[in-house]
Amino acid sequence: MDVSRPSCAAFFCLLLLCFTQFAECVNAKINFREKEKQILDQILGPGRYDARIRPSGINGTGEAPTLVRVNLYLRSISKIDDYKMEYSVQLTFREQWLDERLKFNNLGGRLKYLTLTEANRVWMPDLFFSNEKEGHFHNIIMPNVYIRIFPNGNVLYSIRISLTLSCPMNLKLYPLDKQTCSLRMASYGWTTDDLVFLWKEGDPVQVVKNLHLPRFTLEKFLTDYCNSKTNTGEYSCLKVDLLFKREFSYYLIQIYIPCCMLVIVSWVSFWLDQGAVPARVSLGVTTLLTMATQTSGINASLPPVSYTKAIDVWTGVCLTFVFGALLEFALVNYASRSNKHRENLKKTRREMEAATANLDAASDLLDTDSNATFAMMRQCEVHMNPARKNCCRLWMSKFPTRSKRIDVISRITFPLVFALFNLAYWSTYLFRDEDEEN
Repeated sequence: MDVSRPSCAAFFCLLLLCFTQFAECVNAKINFREKEKQILDQILGPGRYDARIRPSGINGTGEAPTLVRVNLYLRSISKIDDYKMEYSVQLTFREQWLDERLKFNNLGGRLKYLTLTEANRVWMPDLFFSNEKEGHFHNIIMPNVYIRIFPNGNVLYSIRISLTLSCPMNLKLYPLDKQTCSLRMASYGWTTDDLVFLWKEGDPVQVVKNLHLPRFTLEKFLTDYCNSKTNTGEYSCLKVDLLFKREFSYYLIQIYIPCCMLVIVSWVSFWLDQGAVPARVSLGVTTLLTMATQTSGINASLPPVSYTKAIDVWTGVCLTFVFGALLEFALVNYASRSNKHRENLKKTRREMEAATANLDAASDLLDTDSNATFAMMRQCEVHMNPARKNCCRLWMSKFPTRSKRIDVISRITFPLVFALFNLAYWSTYLFRDEDEEN
């Protein structure tokens, strides 16, 4: 019994020591950064990976094209320039493809992915933006780019870029228009036999919440394919169409209401006395010059297109009304001088008739009977053919001179015609058919 007790104690001590060492081995922390370095050296080391060779296609066959899935995240749209027909956008651009040469052991699921910041270490698709005018990467504080390599060989490339893209616009309905601006991405050197771009399934384009544009509203966006064929082959292409609706409230306050006010101010001339020549001329010329300046300012912010825009129709008609009010005063002034000339002729004629009346007094006494007979005949004609005057003639008879009548008619005609023009204008451009707009 004394010999067995020390042996049992030694056994328990040895068992405890083994258990402790095992626990320490289990709880030992793995240095994943060191493992990442080893894996990167293993898959990207010299002679192991060639970034010049594209990945194999479906099922690892080199004959099938490499599939690259693309998705975008629109961070902001800073401006839409009508004059240059372009727009600026900042976005996060992502590409994802499978490169089986980059497979690695994920250490039982503990290593989710490897991260690279140098794009030249792996093969990259030669994508470019076909309607780009200007663009730049973001390098503050560090370059905003990363590459993630997953254990199954999937590669995710993400970068933040700012682009200025061309956007051909149709301004026939300006400023009541909608514009469609595209973002096109295509392969530069690889044909569809080697490289095919696809939109990522699910949600290929994402837009930041509360996207604010100063004069437009992003109504919707559509994704599509736009493969192009040239004499060197067919190239894969993706596009996203952004539909912008112009905010009308700005133009209503800055253009339409001021033009209406100028037209109405020009009508004040109709209520001034026809003898107030300086006042009426100054009012007409001032409103005409102001309207012309307003029209020039509007056209200065737009490209010189060959067709007529909706704003051209509005400003042209308003300018015509203001010019018509000035011409109306010229007509009134001419009619007033014509009335004075006619009154002078009548006065001279009355004086001549009064002079000859004294000479014919004797002969009038001799012809009393005949004059009485003539007077009776005139009265019969008057009773047989009474003068019929309608309401308009009775109303116009209150204004004996032609110049006054012209002013009165203009007070009614100008506002009525302008109201009819507004009815036709807004009915045409606001309630137009969507098919005609497209």
